[in-house]
Amino acid sequence: MKPIPSTILTGFLGAGKTTLLNRILNENHGYKIAVIENEFGPENIDTEILYRDAKEQIIEMNNGCICCTVRGDLIVALTNLTHKRNRGEINFDHVIIETTGLANPGPVAQTFFVDEHVASHYMLDAVVTVVDAKHAMKQLNLHQEAQRQVGFADSIFISKADLATKAELDSLNARLRRINPRAPIKLTHFGHVAIDDVFNLRGFNLNDKLTLDSDLMAVSKKVPSSLHEHGHHEHNPCAQTGHSHCEPPAYQHLDDISAFAFTSHRPFDTALLDEYLSELINSFGPQMLRYKGILYMKNADCKVVFQGVHQIMGSDVGRPWDQDEIKESKIVFIGNKLPKDIFISGLEQCLV
Repeated sequence: MKPIPSTILTGFLGAGKTTLLNRILNENHGYKIAVIENEFGPENIDTEILYRDAKEQIIEMNNGCICCTVRGDLIVALTNLTHKRNRGEINFDHVIIETTGLANPGPVAQTFFVDEHVASHYMLDAVVTVVDAKHAMKQLNLHQEAQRQVGFADSIFISKADLATKAELDSLNARLRRINPRAPIKLTHFGHVAIDDVFNLRGFNLNDKLTLDSDLMAVSKKVPSSLHEHGHHEHNPCAQTGHSHCEPPAYQHLDDISAFAFTSHRPFDTALLDEYLSELINSFGPQMLRYKGILYMKNADCKVVFQGVHQIMGSDVGRPWDQDEIKESKIVFIGNKLPKDIFISGLEQCLV
C-alpha cells in the first residue's frame, strides 16, 4: 500500500491556521482527510473553533471529506489511524497535522523519518506555514518559533493582508524571503487557497527542482549578518574559484533563522564531499533546519540530489545532465545561526 501523503500546517498563534484548515475541509476537492492536532501543553483556544471539546471525533463533511481529528502523541496518533484504516473503521487518503502556534515544526517533521511504522505508512509531503501580515514582524522579532515555522516551510501563506499597508507587506515579504528563499509566498483571504498550493507539493521528495530567489542567488554586496559566528570574516572567493555564495539583502532585522546558498561549476569529489557533509551534520545538525541540493559530481553522468532535516539526510541519483545543460552544483541551507563562512570554505575544499 502506498504511503499516505501528509501535510504539516503550522504558523504562529492567531495566524489563521484553523481558518485555512476549515476552508480546506469544506472545499470540493475529493480528498478524505484525517486531521491530527499536534498539541503540546495547554489547550489552544483557536482549536475550539474546529475541535470543540471532544478528544477524538469523526466528521463527515458535505463535500465527502471524512475528517478524523485526534489529539496526543504524534506517533501514537498516526499508528492508531493506520490500525483504524486497516480495520475499515475509517478511510482517508491524506493527513493534515495542525501544530500549536508555539510549536517548532522540526520534531514533527522528523517523526516521519525516525519511526519505522510511521515511515512505512506515511510520507511527509510538505510543511505549510501561515503568517499573519499585521503581527508577523513583531512575532518574528520576539519568538524564534515563528522564525523556525517560516524556515521549515515548503509553502507560505500570508493572511490578513487587508490589515497591512503595501509597505508593510513588502517589508514582510522581503524578510520571509531572507529567512526562507525556497518557499513560494502567496496571500490568503479568510483561508481561501487553491488545494494544489497545499497538497502534493513534494517538498520532501528527492527531485532535481531546486528553485531559489534570483536575488538571493546573485552575488550581492556584503552586509552584516546574524549568520556570521566564530569570529570569522567574510570573503568573496567567486573570482578565484568559479563559484558563488549569496548574501542576503540588508534588512533592518537580522534573524537567528536565515538562509544562504552555494553554487559551483566545478565538480565535487565524492569521497571528500561525503566526509564533509557528515562532519557538518554531526557538528551543526540541530541548527540545520532544512537543506537541499543538486550536486555536480566528478565522472557522473547524472545529477545527485539530496536534502535533509537536522541530522537526517537522504540522497539519490537524479536525471542525467542534458547535453546542452550547464553542469553546476546548487545547495541551499536554512538554519539557526549557521556559520556560513565555515560551510562555504569547507565545500570549496571538496571541489575537484
